[in-house]
Amino acid sequence: MPERLAEMLLDLWTPLIILWITLPPCIYMAPMNQSQVLMSGSPLELNRLSEEQRILNRSKRGWVWNQMFVLEEFSGPEPILVGRLHTDLDPGSKKIKYILSGDGAGTIFQINDITGDIHAIKRLDREEKAEYTLTAQAVDWETNKPLEPPSEFIIKVQDINDNAPEFLNGPYHATVPEMSILGTSVTNVTATDADDPVYGNSAKLVYSILEGQPYFSIEPETAIIKTALPNMDREAKEEYLVVIQAKDMGGHSGGLSGTTTLTVTLTDVNDNPPKFAQSLYHFSVPEDVVLGTAIGRVKANDQDIGENAQSSYDIIDGDGTALFEITSDAQAQDGIIRLRKPLDFETKKSYTLKVEAANVHIDPRFSGRGPFKDTATVKIVVEDADEPPVFSSPTYLLEVHENAALNSVIGQVTARDPDITASPIRFSIDRHTDLERQFNINADDGKITLATPLDRELSVWHNITIIATEIRNHSQISRVPVAIKVLDVNDNAPEFASEYEAFLCENGKPGQVIQTVSAMDKDDPKNGHYFLYSLLPEMVNNPNFTIKKNEDNSLSILAKHNGFNRQKQEVYLLPIIISDSGNPPLSSTSTLTIRVCGCSSDGVVQSCNVEAYVLPIGLSMGALIAILACIILLLVIVVLFVTLRRHKNEPLIIKDDEDVRENIIRYDDEGGGEEDTEAFDIATLQNPDGINGFLPHDRRRVVRKNNTGCCLRRKTVENKGFSELRDPDKNENENSLRIKFIWFSGS
Repeated sequence: MPERLAEMLLDLWTPLIILWITLPPCIYMAPMNQSQVLMSGSPLELNRLSEEQRILNRSKRGWVWNQMFVLEEFSGPEPILVGRLHTDLDPGSKKIKYILSGDGAGTIFQINDITGDIHAIKRLDREEKAEYTLTAQAVDWETNKPLEPPSEFIIKVQDINDNAPEFLNGPYHATVPEMSILGTSVTNVTATDADDPVYGNSAKLVYSILEGQPYFSIEPETAIIKTALPNMDREAKEEYLVVIQAKDMGGHSGGLSGTTTLTVTLTDVNDNPPKFAQSLYHFSVPEDVVLGTAIGRVKANDQDIGENAQSSYDIIDGDGTALFEITSDAQAQDGIIRLRKPLDFETKKSYTLKVEAANVHIDPRFSGRGPFKDTATVKIVVEDADEPPVFSSPTYLLEVHENAALNSVIGQVTARDPDITASPIRFSIDRHTDLERQFNINADDGKITLATPLDRELSVWHNITIIATEIRNHSQISRVPVAIKVLDVNDNAPEFASEYEAFLCENGKPGQVIQTVSAMDKDDPKNGHYFLYSLLPEMVNNPNFTIKKNEDNSLSILAKHNGFNRQKQEVYLLPIIISDSGNPPLSSTSTLTIRVCGCSSDGVVQSCNVEAYVLPIGLSMGALIAILACIILLLVIVVLFVTLRRHKNEPLIIKDDEDVRENIIRYDDEGGGEEDTEAFDIATLQNPDGINGFLPHDRRRVVRKNNTGCCLRRKTVENKGFSELRDPDKNENENSLRIKFIWFSGS
């Protein structure tokens, strides 16, 4: 009770003490000596000096200033007296007037121009403006002339505790890991106070926690917030709300305070192991399920979050480790069991697996809290399903000789129904794989037979597909590929690998290799090709050529002598018998053509034609061609010259209509008389313009007579051709040309 009474008295007297301390003393002017005001001299001289001159020529100021103070936020019924101005030049006759100017003069501060008292007429706020600079001056009341130079002074606003602390950045949020030790720093907060920090304790702050104990604590002066309890568990409580207070006056009574909130969130650490929701899981799956299908999901719950809750799943034991696998789903945090290999209900109807879930990210600080893993049992039941037939082999390889008889059995495929019911199976060939229908299959036993002849040289492999279908359920089918290899038999005789033509030099030497030939065989014996070469029996004693077998299975043809002459014989034909090594062996006869040619001294073939043999030695083929071209050109020129000459000596054009020149043409036969009217116009052959169907307007006459010399008929030729025969007595068109023929008989 005494302590409480003391606090009440202190709260009551504190403002009065502050007011008493801060009240400024009255400002007064010390009286000055007369000698400081007046200057030395006679009374007349003094009269001549004006009062203004006396005032301005003072050697010393007449007042002394003190700093003034005014308490902020003070208000009363009357203006507050801040201070008083006074000069010793004022005799009290009220002839001096005081003037105030500067910050707030007239609006905030007012002066009594007679007494010099300065009053504050408004409430002042130090946080708005802490001090004011003013200027004071004393002037003559009547003339307003200055008695003293202006003097500057300051009025300071004295602080009181009128502002509460504020948290400008609040509310606050902070995080701290769960399971932290005692005293772990969380964050720090800061409050501000607008009061004067250098005067009194108005801005001295002390921090405390109003809400949030016993979990957190705060340093009173630094405002650092720490954990007050160790090992706080996020899984128990994740978020805490802390109310923080800042109080001025050093936390004493009467001080002002402000509050803010701090939300503290505990971050997760991996301090919890995964745990399966149940110890036994049951799943069922049809035996015909597709590989890779998800059979079921298992999940181990973890109270942690994020990566601390990530778990990996594995199958660690059981009788189905080879058939099943488990993968982890990172999104759902569970394990997915999938099928790896086909199931068979008839073989095994259930499987048991032991699965394990273990944390991926383990914090070594909490490893002592136990293994961060858990196990569960998974039982999988296989359900029966109607399965398609199963072939005894996934693929079949059959072999058949190309000379196999039709309808002979090549091979057999077998299949069965794996179901308990064991439905009968029917076999067929997918004809899309056997378009030529070369094979057949027995629908009951699966035996494959040959339908058409085979030829290994045309196709070595035949790939077909066999279909097995359940008789009871036609939708259940299976397919299997069958590769049929055609084996070779010796059914093709060997022959030359290409069309060979050998060239033999006339100046060749005995034993010289004329040509090397090789053979080919369309067959493909197992041990490779080996050919035998021989001449026809009647050619064994051939005087000109012989043969020699080479190690590379080829044959060389050699000349027995020299002195071959293409004038005597230009081409030689050498039949060669080629036999293979088959069983039985086959053979054929191929003929090699050998041409005798002229060669250079180094054996290079130059010409193989007989005509070239008679040409002068030393002339090249190009020179001979040039000579022949020149001869032909000369003959053409001579023919053209003779033709032009003949045309020049036998003109047929008659310039005058009356000038008729008779061309006598001799024939060995007699004229045809009237029947010879269609005879060819000889003038046309002699006149090129006539051939082209054009004749000039000059008239040309050709008279044709019989064997008696009598003129028979006159024929008129139009400009564009021949007109019909006309009587000579008839008048002719002036535009037509008259042509006459003269015929003579005998010699």
